[in-house]
Amino acid sequence: MRHFLIGLLLAGSTVFAQGTVKFSGKIANPNTDKLVVVKDNKAMRVIKVAKDGSFSESFEIPTGIYDVMIGQEFTEVFFKAGQDLNLTMDTKEFDESIKYTGKGSKENNFLAAKVLEEEAMGEKAAALQNKPDELMKLVNDYNASIAKRMGDGLDPDLKKSFEAKMQAEMAANAKAQEEYLAMKAKNAEMNGKPSASFNYENHKGGTTKLEDLRGKYVYIDTWATWCGPCIREIPAMKKIEEKYHGKNIHFVGISIDETKDYEKWKKFVTDRQLGGIQLYADKAWQSDFCRAYNINSIPRFILIDPNGMVVDADAPRPSDPKLAETLDKLLN
Repeated sequence: MRHFLIGLLLAGSTVFAQGTVKFSGKIANPNTDKLVVVKDNKAMRVIKVAKDGSFSESFEIPTGIYDVMIGQEFTEVFFKAGQDLNLTMDTKEFDESIKYTGKGSKENNFLAAKVLEEEAMGEKAAALQNKPDELMKLVNDYNASIAKRMGDGLDPDLKKSFEAKMQAEMAANAKAQEEYLAMKAKNAEMNGKPSASFNYENHKGGTTKLEDLRGKYVYIDTWATWCGPCIREIPAMKKIEEKYHGKNIHFVGISIDETKDYEKWKKFVTDRQLGGIQLYADKAWQSDFCRAYNINSIPRFILIDPNGMVVDADAPRPSDPKLAETLDKLLN
């Protein structure tokens, strides 16, 4: 799932003249029987995927950048008449595994690399959420570097497809940033007050409620199996759990996966050897706990004290050094 920064960094697509493209490839560990080419939330083309993950189809489509849905995730693809584009990828790695060959590969490998760059940018941006001027400078500097690289031998229509909606997209995301800061302020109002409770299924059996964890600090990770940023926090979370093992703190993961992904959650926790207390929320996003904490994007981290009072309703993530600084003060 791409967060707001992706939209902030670079805008969506505008289409140009229509022409025929050939799009083929091979998907390792296929998780779907079709690819869906999407623009402005509208399906433009459905491409069949064989059981072995291979696909190949020629079709007419206006020049531009599209989202290609692969299972529950997506990647950006630039289509233009005359392309003979081949994609290889592995759904278990997704963005990191995407490679293109053939006519049009240069532009699309650029887009694939851009996604990874934006993920790295997200880490820097997370530390600047309360510093809008510095955040915008970070974004503008990155946009300038992108514009320069798009002029270095890439198809000019690729650049046009970004620039056409840039101003509108930037205005929309400026509003999103304003709303985000308002949400942060609202979350801060919970600090020092009694926490909302929960009583959820425990991966190890039975159920666990917040009151069962009284006497220790509770650090909660609200996540889902489909959430890329959540998954990328797992290594850092394991290091934090190891560092504070035996200390006066519980580490709790609350999955908001939909009912259809319940078995996926159970398998994911086992396969990834997730530590701490792993719980499954009863109504996904609409769970009472999620609603009480205004959770509308993940991952979201919450820190509660031994008496059930909120220390930080929007706590630092495991990869943020500020988390260890906070826990050191509380636990040592």
